[in-house]
Amino acid sequence: MHGRVNAKTGSHARCRRRSQSRKPPSPAALLEQNAIILDSIAEGVFTVDPDWRITFMNRAAQEITGIPAAEALGRPCCEVFQANICETTCILGLTLETGESVDSDAVEILRVDGREIPISVSTAILRDKEGQVIGGVQIFRDLSLVEELRRQVKRQYRLGDIISKSPLMQKVFDLLPAIARTDSTVLIQGESGTGKELVARALHHLSPRAQGPFVAVNCGALPDTLLESELFGHTAGAFTDARRDRQGRFAMAEGGTLFLDEIGDISPALQVRLLRVLEERAYTPLGASNPVKADVRIVTATHVDLDQRVAAGSFRKDLYYRINVVKLRLPRLAERKEDIPLLAEHFIDSFNKLQNKRITGLSHDTLAIFMHHDWPGNVRELENAIEHAFILCPQGPILPEHLPDHFQPEPRTEGGGSPAASSLSLKEREKRLLLETLERHGWRRLATARELGIDKNTLRRKIQRFGLVPPKTAGDAAERA
Repeated sequence: MHGRVNAKTGSHARCRRRSQSRKPPSPAALLEQNAIILDSIAEGVFTVDPDWRITFMNRAAQEITGIPAAEALGRPCCEVFQANICETTCILGLTLETGESVDSDAVEILRVDGREIPISVSTAILRDKEGQVIGGVQIFRDLSLVEELRRQVKRQYRLGDIISKSPLMQKVFDLLPAIARTDSTVLIQGESGTGKELVARALHHLSPRAQGPFVAVNCGALPDTLLESELFGHTAGAFTDARRDRQGRFAMAEGGTLFLDEIGDISPALQVRLLRVLEERAYTPLGASNPVKADVRIVTATHVDLDQRVAAGSFRKDLYYRINVVKLRLPRLAERKEDIPLLAEHFIDSFNKLQNKRITGLSHDTLAIFMHHDWPGNVRELENAIEHAFILCPQGPILPEHLPDHFQPEPRTEGGGSPAASSLSLKEREKRLLLETLERHGWRRLATARELGIDKNTLRRKIQRFGLVPPKTAGDAAERA
């Protein structure tokens, strides 16, 4: 034991003698050593002087941008670091103006070879020994792998054109393949805008009838006389304006799937005809004398409670049992708010392609507004809100002022009462959203960051900024996450 202690003491003494015999490194040697350290990290780093000219660029920055340091030094940073936010919001410029660091996760740069690379960016002020500003530093990370993983996750949460990671919708996803293999009639129950037709299409594409047609009819959009002709067709002379034979939707859907949306709105007389078709698998066009066989799979949908309609006598009980062989209930968007970031990203990608724009996503304030909204119009309302924002947002993230009027905060009442959720400040909304999401995930930070669409480090900084503290029961889990 004593020998080991003496050996250690002797080693320390030799180390001190060697360090005392060496001269301190020169400033040039220190600069070279710092450059070696910065070249060894994965993040891109470049510095600028007060005139925005690049003074240093590490190896990772050269690899991410595709520009060698020899070509970048002395040039304005906007010529080298061609980001989609440079023209509107230069975050390094914002740092130099305010003296505050800036973090951003939704940035894309254009490489020298023309490829767009998603990156996250952090900025800071550079000061000399006297504390004078001598420039700025920008640190950025290539998120291409993260984006690819995000696309894989999106595929995992996608069935046909339906996107969801909600447990309620995942149950529907699990049922659809088994239901699709049968020819049983399906009733899809859900509010307007929840995606009933998307589910019907997914059933069709997963079924043995996928090569056949998918035909949709909105039963609530047509009066009874037109709807009967629309469904079953008619012969020439069947009524005044029937100058020639016309196929109905049953004939058009032969060998495929017929989707009858808003089935709860059809009249009692048409209910009788539809019941006969379902029982006999045959229909008779208006004006015809011979029935026609129908090789069609029927999928129906409604936004009303058919049990109540049956109890009230406005919907036939026997027809209800015929169409309600399998029932799928689609949850409201308010019941699956964890899908909002995923759906918003999907709609933003779609509108970017359609309108040739570069909208980067939702700002945190906008996401906070979305997460507190009741969504009476469900997914359709979310899509319309983002389409509206695309009109007002030139590029960069969608901000609250880009949203429709009914998303804007309401002023406080003159009586000075407690403000409603809609009249809270954006900062308070963000804090409330953050706390609710953390609590929903049991303070598991990785799951919370995924739902909010932000980096885990960004989440950690927000928790610290708002002073949020996990309950004792969730503290250990939060630390493990």
